[in-house]
Amino acid sequence: MLGWTALAMVTATTVWGLFLTPADAVQGEIHRLLYVHVPMAWAGMLALFAVFVASVLYLVQRDLRWDCWALAGVEIGVLCTALTLVLGSLWARPTWGIWWEWDPRLTSTAILLIIYVGYLLVRSLADDPERRARWAAAIGILGFIQVPVVYMSVYWWRSLHQPPSSPRSMASTFGVVLLSNFAAYTVAFFWALRRRRRLAAQELALEAGCVSSDGRIERIEGIGVTGE
Repeated sequence: MLGWTALAMVTATTVWGLFLTPADAVQGEIHRLLYVHVPMAWAGMLALFAVFVASVLYLVQRDLRWDCWALAGVEIGVLCTALTLVLGSLWARPTWGIWWEWDPRLTSTAILLIIYVGYLLVRSLADDPERRARWAAAIGILGFIQVPVVYMSVYWWRSLHQPPSSPRSMASTFGVVLLSNFAAYTVAFFWALRRRRRLAAQELALEAGCVSSDGRIERIEGIGVTGE
C-alpha cells in the first residue's frame, strides 16, 4: 500500500507541477522544473541523513541491520543527488545561459555526490561484512558534514543559485504545489528505503550462506531476515 500510495502521489503532484500550474511571470515555463528539482534534492538529503543515523547506530550497536539501512539510504541518496544536478543543469541553461557554473551550491553538491560514490566504492573493497560496515560507517558519518555545507552555501558565499523560498511565496500556488511534491517524494523515499533495506538484508544473508536447499533465506542474526 505504501508503494501504491507513493506512486499515486508522485504521479499526481508531478503532473500538477509540470503541466497544470500557470507559467511563472519571470521565468516562464522553465520554472516548472523546480517542482521536481527541489523535492528531489530534499529526498537526497533525507536519504543521506538516514545514512548518517544508521552509521552511528551501527558503530554503537555493531548490528549489521543498520549497515543494511545505510546501504539503502546511500544508494537512494546518490541517485537523487545525481538527478538533482541533472535537473538543475536543465533549469540553468535557459535561466543562466549555461549548462554548468562553478557556483557554490552546484560545486558543493557535486562534491557531495563524489563523497557518496566513494562510499559505494569503498564498500566494494572489503569482503568481510563487519570490516565493510565499519569503513562505510566512518564515511557515512564524516561525509554528512558536506550536507549542511550544501544547504548553507547560498548564505556563506556569493551565489547565482536562488535561496530557499520565502514564507510568502510558500503560501502562493507555487508553494502549495511545491509542498505537495515534498510530501509525495518523502513518501516515495520511505517506500524505496524499506524495499532496498530488505533487499540488502537478503544479499547479506546470501553472502553469509544462510540459504536453505529450497532457496529460502534462513535466520541470520543481526540483520533481521527470517525465511524471506
